[in-house]
Amino acid sequence: MGLQFGVFDHIEPIPGQDLGQIYSDRLSQIERFDSDGFYAYHLAEHHTPAVHSLAPSQNVFLAAASQRTDRIRLNPCIYVLPLHHPLRLIEEICMLDHLSNGRLEVGVGRGGVLEAYFWGSDWDVEQNLAKYTETLEVVKAGLSSDSLTHSGDFYQFDELPMRLRPKQVPYPPMWYMRNVETAAQHGMNSIIVGNLSGFEANVRRYKELWEIYQGPGAKTAQGEDPKIGLVSHLVLADTEEEAAAAAEPAWEQYLWNLFTPRRLEAERRGLSEVWGGGEVRPSGLPDRDASEKYLTNNSSDSSNVQQRPEPGQVVEHGGSAAFRVIAGTPNTVRSYLDEYVATGANYFVCGFHFGNMDSAVAERSIDLFIKEVMPHYLD
Repeated sequence: MGLQFGVFDHIEPIPGQDLGQIYSDRLSQIERFDSDGFYAYHLAEHHTPAVHSLAPSQNVFLAAASQRTDRIRLNPCIYVLPLHHPLRLIEEICMLDHLSNGRLEVGVGRGGVLEAYFWGSDWDVEQNLAKYTETLEVVKAGLSSDSLTHSGDFYQFDELPMRLRPKQVPYPPMWYMRNVETAAQHGMNSIIVGNLSGFEANVRRYKELWEIYQGPGAKTAQGEDPKIGLVSHLVLADTEEEAAAAAEPAWEQYLWNLFTPRRLEAERRGLSEVWGGGEVRPSGLPDRDASEKYLTNNSSDSSNVQQRPEPGQVVEHGGSAAFRVIAGTPNTVRSYLDEYVATGANYFVCGFHFGNMDSAVAERSIDLFIKEVMPHYLD
């Protein structure tokens, strides 16, 4: 099988456009992804005070998308499980799976403790992890059985009938973002962020750990090969200069949207525990970065991708330790994807519309990618 393609999205504010127009434009883009062979549309979950997501209810937006598409799979990526009651989530997953005719996929994760704080939820990192773990256990049990019995620290259920069942058996495919070891341990597909140098090592790590935790040649619970992909934001244009000129202001706004409003709100309230000095992570979690045992000469050479600003090559605009944007002509993006394929990954996740980018710029990138890049990597 050739490389499969997905789209990752936040849905951000765009100057001069009201909310209804932003939603309408995004739904039109998803129709294009559907008709032109993308595997899945992945939609993030964020809440106030964040401003980089105008779709805090992924289920509402994806329900609309399900009625305008036929083939593309729809993936909340991720559900921030500590913010969801498991019974409500079980029911809505079942609804979406049937509304989409079995095209739902489910991403799960802990999310950030800052948003949990503003929800009045557990924002201690250890409690946050414990609530995530228990919620996931309840959701998987409720989706795969006729009744639910559970006794835990956060939830208690005694032979509760599960009136709704998902269309897919035992439940929709599951994804975990940003940590391939956790994904492999729980039999989930994985999306991570970063650059190619670290990604290649994580592909090796994911495949090795999948065999350890799931068994040699094991499939997912739905009988599919596990997927691993990297999110890369893309701006394609007819010239390198045009692509860079479109990418740079949109990327700067994206990074501002991603970090600044939450940081300012945390600082205003003196929340040094949840912002500042780096991310606070629970004890006992696997590292996100691959250890040296998974590095090769190519993957450990940071100059391999990141330091290539000459014309005719992919230009990476950094600024974040996580997401990247790649700007260039279709030829330069194909050069990047040639290196991407060499990592052994089987899934590539595009971000086309970000920051304050005008819809016409994003749609031009999408058009060039579909016509001049994708055909080179599909069977």
